[in-house]
Amino acid sequence: MDGVDVAVADLRLRSDQVELVPLGHAELDYPAELRAALVAALPPATCTAGELCALDTRTGQAFASAASHAVATLADGHADLVASLGQTIYHWVEDNHCLGTLQLGQPAWIAEATGLPVVADLRARDVAAGGHGAPLASTLDALWLRELAETSGRPAVGLNIGGIANITVVTPDGPALAYDTGPGNALLDVAAGLVSGGALRQDTGGALARRGQVRTDLLDVLLADDYYPAPPPKSTGKEHFNAEYLRRALGRVPEVADADLLATLVELTARTIAAECRRHNAGLVVGSGGGMRNPALVAALAARLGATPLRTSDELGLPADAKEAYLTALLGFLTWAGVPANQPSATGAAGPRLLGSITPGARPLRPPEPTTSSVTRLRIVTPDSHTPTTPPATRDAAGGPSANR
Repeated sequence: MDGVDVAVADLRLRSDQVELVPLGHAELDYPAELRAALVAALPPATCTAGELCALDTRTGQAFASAASHAVATLADGHADLVASLGQTIYHWVEDNHCLGTLQLGQPAWIAEATGLPVVADLRARDVAAGGHGAPLASTLDALWLRELAETSGRPAVGLNIGGIANITVVTPDGPALAYDTGPGNALLDVAAGLVSGGALRQDTGGALARRGQVRTDLLDVLLADDYYPAPPPKSTGKEHFNAEYLRRALGRVPEVADADLLATLVELTARTIAAECRRHNAGLVVGSGGGMRNPALVAALAARLGATPLRTSDELGLPADAKEAYLTALLGFLTWAGVPANQPSATGAAGPRLLGSITPGARPLRPPEPTTSSVTRLRIVTPDSHTPTTPPATRDAAGGPSANR
């Protein structure tokens, strides 16, 4: 919930392959008052209907500002479509079944500010079809990493470490599997605020964690959570891994030094991610998200992965800091083209579904004729090798919360 990630991409559909050209990205801070209000509304806190309405409006206005900025500064003043993943405020899971999900950021504000059609509310249809609505990164990873898996003959794993960590397991010859492994930065960020009296949002550069030692007693308490052995498909969020959760765990062990707390939470994230990667015999792990900017976490994860190489998505042409924003652009583009954008094997949905709702811009909606071919590949095309697009390419400005799943 630090801010809004926004990216601009040119996208083109060629037969069964989507070509995505990353044209630039930025991270824009939420207004301080809005960020504080969003954090204060997270479970286990309560939120009134009036507060929820205000947050939906103000978040939508922040997204509108980010989209307008991206169109003006990254898209040379021209875009065809905006996609918005929204700010998750609650993800309702009971007995490993997702019953609902709520993302804030009213898309009408984006459409009004930009004059462009907006594809938003991208998770709800998958949930309605029996899925978890997450991790939607499975769509990008399944299309993007398939060729790597086929070439190596072993599964390639796409890893995103946001507030929650998730993986997509892409095999050479089968459907993709994806799920949330547990906390990514969520508990680390809570702990940074706790030990600093609220002065810190995060342990920047892993500075505190690198000075500490892992407290095995606390780690054992945290690893006993029933979420970890639950079978996929599964999803979780900050309604589970939050400040109250951490306080309860700390209450079960002797006092923990500040640096030791951060070191233990780094080990928790690294161990739970690596265990799932090993479970699937990963031949390669491709990491992205804010957690990949934490040297302490990356080092712990690499140590736990052992001989399995860990690379960043930047090395494969997709900026790690903006992967979720480019994912959102891809999802919006697929919906606009009439292509189902979920991965039922990953989310647990009953089948492929067109995702999201479309809010018109200043003009009547004019989507292209729906494609009749299946999409099985995604190719990242570097901008320096890219020929300027002509129809039927779509230039998509996409944004979403920087720390969201």
